[in-house]
Amino acid sequence: MLKKVLIANRGEIAVRIVRACAEMGIRSVAIYTEPDRYALHVKRADESFSLGDDPLAGYLDPLRIVNLAVETGCDAIHPGYGFLSENAEFARLCEKNNITFIGPKSTVIDKMGDKTAARDSMREADVPITPGSDGNLADLDEALSLAEEVGYPVMIKATSGGGGRGIRRCDSAEELRQQYPRVISEATKAFGSAEVFLEKCIVNPRHIEVQILADTHGNVIHLYERDCSIQRRNQKLIEIAPSPQLTPEQRDYVGDLAVRAAQAVGYENAGTVEFLLTGNEVYFMEMNTRVQVEHTITEQITGVDIVREQIRIAAGEKLSYRQQDIQYRGFALQFRINAEDPKNDFLPSFGRITHYYAPGGPGVRVDTAIYTGYEIPPYFDSMCLKLVVWALDWEDAINRGQRALDDMRLHGIKTTATYYQQILNHPDFRSGHFDTGFVPAHPELLNYSDKRRPSAVALALATAIAAHTGW
Repeated sequence: MLKKVLIANRGEIAVRIVRACAEMGIRSVAIYTEPDRYALHVKRADESFSLGDDPLAGYLDPLRIVNLAVETGCDAIHPGYGFLSENAEFARLCEKNNITFIGPKSTVIDKMGDKTAARDSMREADVPITPGSDGNLADLDEALSLAEEVGYPVMIKATSGGGGRGIRRCDSAEELRQQYPRVISEATKAFGSAEVFLEKCIVNPRHIEVQILADTHGNVIHLYERDCSIQRRNQKLIEIAPSPQLTPEQRDYVGDLAVRAAQAVGYENAGTVEFLLTGNEVYFMEMNTRVQVEHTITEQITGVDIVREQIRIAAGEKLSYRQQDIQYRGFALQFRINAEDPKNDFLPSFGRITHYYAPGGPGVRVDTAIYTGYEIPPYFDSMCLKLVVWALDWEDAINRGQRALDDMRLHGIKTTATYYQQILNHPDFRSGHFDTGFVPAHPELLNYSDKRRPSAVALALATAIAAHTGW
């Protein structure tokens, strides 16, 4: 078993990994840049080391992080999500320095990070993919010719893209001419590669992803699916496990496809295979070679500690479970509570949290790194916390989500919490009939009142008094 793990990340996922290490008797090492000096992951880890004043440079420096792991006697690095988590060069540096990378091999990250290579692998494994280019596009003329062949609308995507960036929908040849150079520019700046590909745009599909676990002994299992259809501009807002929209037959089918996809590329550790569903058609979208933000809801319905399994797998141990051991129970929803103002085009709302009260009660989980007095820095992702609720049936899960969102108090910044309450109230959501077009199709949900209840006003006054008196 591993003895000491450096966590190459920050925020709530770093705290999550610290907790898993503590439960397993493993020492944890945190890293931070100056804006994160007083961050919770720094306070909770056994050791912590500064990477300098620049907010981002330290978190994005593979060589420096690996050298620090060696210097501090770490035998492993957990990359979390984002930053260097899907950086093949980072994984290679770990391998060269005898540091265990808690994730797949660098060669697999390379293959699945290149979306055209990933499509080729899935095609060979008989996993259905969307119609589109066989490889990277040579130029605009090829893009225009292929778009005419598969039919508009089409998507132009960065081959090395992710996180909703480097993607443009084109509904006509004129739009394709406009967007093609823009995607190349964005891809070059964001991912260091100008390579792009084209695929048929599946209009308003359901976005379904399957959690998989694979060990180094050839065992691969799935932990059922998550529905990520509630999203805005390719950014997920509310995630659900399992999907209330799938039949048992569809559930078994996408689970088997995910396992087949993982086996096809020799995958190891935790990963996610994403699909688009339209009618009875299923198409492979991409594979994420890391732990996902929304792993929490899979843990809630299956009882499997995914981060713990990641660490065990990286240490060379066999999976703790066989496929027949995996059962799901009830429904779980995750709300990404972002520091954004939905009524102002979701603009970031960074600043000091004057008061924070976490919701609780049966079936409620909160993963976060914020606290009262914490200053949310403007350099990173806007997510403040992940609010997760679980209940035995769909209606009770929605009602529990409403209650937990109502319980939470987060003052000093704007958040997406009240907007999510509007979504939960919508009859289409409550009936389990929604797709990726739900958010843009319902702009009226942004017309909610910001007026707080008397109890919230009283709490705000108490917070102000406490701040003034130093209580």
